[in-house]
Amino acid sequence: MVETDDLIHDPDGGMPRLLAIMARLRDPVGGCPWDLAQDFGSIAPYAIEEAHEVADVIAREAWAELPGELGDLLFQAVFQAQIAHDRGLFGFGDVVRRIADKMVMRHPHVFGPQQGPAVGPDRAGHRAGQQAIDWEATKAVERGAAARVLDGVALALPALSRAVKLQNRAARVGFDWPATDQVLAKLVEEAAEVVEAAGSLGPAAVAEEVGDLLFVMANLARHLNVDPEAALRGANAKFTRRFGRIEDWLAESGRTPAQSDLAEMDGLWNRAKAAERDPGA
Repeated sequence: MVETDDLIHDPDGGMPRLLAIMARLRDPVGGCPWDLAQDFGSIAPYAIEEAHEVADVIAREAWAELPGELGDLLFQAVFQAQIAHDRGLFGFGDVVRRIADKMVMRHPHVFGPQQGPAVGPDRAGHRAGQQAIDWEATKAVERGAAARVLDGVALALPALSRAVKLQNRAARVGFDWPATDQVLAKLVEEAAEVVEAAGSLGPAAVAEEVGDLLFVMANLARHLNVDPEAALRGANAKFTRRFGRIEDWLAESGRTPAQSDLAEMDGLWNRAKAAERDPGA
């Protein structure tokens, strides 16, 4: 126990220190009651939350915060592995081995083939686009020949990201519009169906049509090589920034947005938009 305590309090203890801390938190004798009460399902949402916080830090370019957020995300993997160890399923070493083996297998252009003669990596002419194709082909082999085309696309992904992954899978077997113009035409069609549903159908039908419209928007982003999640995050940030300017300007006259009206706020929005385009104006 003394050696373990020394490791836990060693700031340079690295990964063994983190694993020791996690094991202590889950120790039936003297561990943390909250950590002991958790199972795979109860902490899964935290992994999703931490991944989003990593993405948020990167979007804000808050690099000083990134080590902490990456640490929080890493801790989720350690936590899940400790639960598995406690149940006799697997340990953290198995997690590390799996991902290391997978990375070597999926990058033969870097590490060379796993079987056959010992030859060096073949990097000649290997472009990022081809690597993405090879990566997906390898994943398909891993899923097995009997797997259906859309199998394995995680349900817990953000909806826009999952839409793009589903569409990419379908596109690999030829189910895709060849031209962006066709996607735009479908977008117009779906928008019209939303308007029609809003005027004559119930909430469930409207929700379905809005979903179809968003799905086509994700497809358009894919055809334009735009990450729809990143694009929407950018739009959210822009809206937040501009609305903040509206609040600031209203505050100069001692008012809040609730004490204004749409016409005034729309004018201030355009002012904020113009100020971003020409900061010196």
